[in-house]
Amino acid sequence: MSQPHYTLAEGIPLPRNDIIEQLSTGSGGGYVLLTSTQLLENLAHFSRERIPERTVHAKAAGARGYYEVADDVSDVTDADFLNGIGKKTEVLMRISTVGPARGSADTVRDFRGFAVKFKTNEGNQDWVFNNQPVFFVRDPMKFPSLNRSHKPHPGTNASDASMFWDFHVNNQESIHALMFLFGDRGLPSSVRHVNGYSGNTYKFTKDNGASYVYTRITVKTVQGIHYYTNSEGAEIAGKDPDAHLVDLQEAINKGHYPQWDVYIQVIRPEDISKAPINIFDMTKVWPKSLYPLRKMGRITLDTNPKNWFAEIEQAAFSPSNMVPGLAASPDPMLQARMFAYPDAARYRLGVNYQFLPTNAAKPKVYCPIERDGFMNFTPNYGIDPNYVGTKLKPVKFSDRTSSAKVTSTDFTAVQQMDQLSLGHPDEVQIPSPISAFTQVNDQKDFEQATALWKIMEKQEGAQARFVDNVAAHASDVKEKWLREEVYAMFAKVDKELGERINKVAETKIDNDHAHPHKTAWH
Repeated sequence: MSQPHYTLAEGIPLPRNDIIEQLSTGSGGGYVLLTSTQLLENLAHFSRERIPERTVHAKAAGARGYYEVADDVSDVTDADFLNGIGKKTEVLMRISTVGPARGSADTVRDFRGFAVKFKTNEGNQDWVFNNQPVFFVRDPMKFPSLNRSHKPHPGTNASDASMFWDFHVNNQESIHALMFLFGDRGLPSSVRHVNGYSGNTYKFTKDNGASYVYTRITVKTVQGIHYYTNSEGAEIAGKDPDAHLVDLQEAINKGHYPQWDVYIQVIRPEDISKAPINIFDMTKVWPKSLYPLRKMGRITLDTNPKNWFAEIEQAAFSPSNMVPGLAASPDPMLQARMFAYPDAARYRLGVNYQFLPTNAAKPKVYCPIERDGFMNFTPNYGIDPNYVGTKLKPVKFSDRTSSAKVTSTDFTAVQQMDQLSLGHPDEVQIPSPISAFTQVNDQKDFEQATALWKIMEKQEGAQARFVDNVAAHASDVKEKWLREEVYAMFAKVDKELGERINKVAETKIDNDHAHPHKTAWH
């Protein structure tokens, strides 16, 4: 194996990599000289090695692999990478916790981000999913506040149960997601044993949007669902805070390649009025009895990153990345995420983040109206015009589109969903279908949460573990009135559930007061 020649960053060769230039004092010390270029460059670079941490989803495991088409879905989409049984597409997957910081432990109770980048022949297709089928809010205005309430307290910089529950009792559409968070699946044993769910509603399209259906996507682990209890998670976090990261890497190194089967649920536009829920509300699931899962293909991860920072930390995912055959629906959370995610990448990685190798598209990119900016290490389109409408440099355009256009059927669908939703639209007196919209809550937000609670009854010990998990967290709330609101919220799911959480939490508080050396679970 040939040995590389050591140089400075500018390519200048040096005889050693551990020397500095200094004016010796004769007693073993000395004054470092400004001519000690190697030392100065090394110190300056060290101070700038870290880039901004992701606001959410900072801690992750990731790997590369491929997606293989397994079943024909040509009747609902003409996306190239989803059609042609046996066709393979390169993927990059990143599975993360949501709230904790970059150096935090893996085995904590939290949602998991489930992001997949498909390097297709028609550009990057990103799926930015979660490991639970629903989300805490359906109103994008609440999205920043939700995440802040799950973060450390702004005054103490410590986890704060009061802040967490204060948000949720005042935004009770989150109850369904809370049932998943504090259930068994809220603390997975590894990233190989979690599912992925779109949560948002998308369109699958054909013929540039002339034909389309509404879809939700489910990615089911072939390895099966496995989870830890709170005590198991805490023990492992103390022994190996990077347990999930290491588990994924070791499994791939041993040839135990993790796999996920990909499914869709489909609702045709003409069936919108029959839906029992608002199909654009990501706090609700689409009932499988009405909209069964339909298999599309399989994801396999078989390659660990060669350099974590280059391939995983610098990876950027956005729901706005949609290739022809997929398109956005009138899902308000999806619409907001389509801006927020690439904007976060611009802040974290710079305006030219798409040129980073891990994010670079497979086909040749030609977008001369986006150029210059920090860290542009491309030819920058040379002398090509940097404005639209030029005849000096004619360009060709595709006859295929991601069909992000809004159709009249979309407006009809939204109007129908308004009748089912919990919002109060106040009409604005202008000749367009625009309304001021505020989300409110009623008992409909608890129906699917109640159904999930009844499902837990069929799983041995699941209800008891759920009660213990919620009670352990709620017992850290200092304000008794706020704890009572937590119990009352869960009583709307099931009266006995609220009573059980109340009893376990208050008993724990009494015991902690009697034995103050014991610490509460966070």
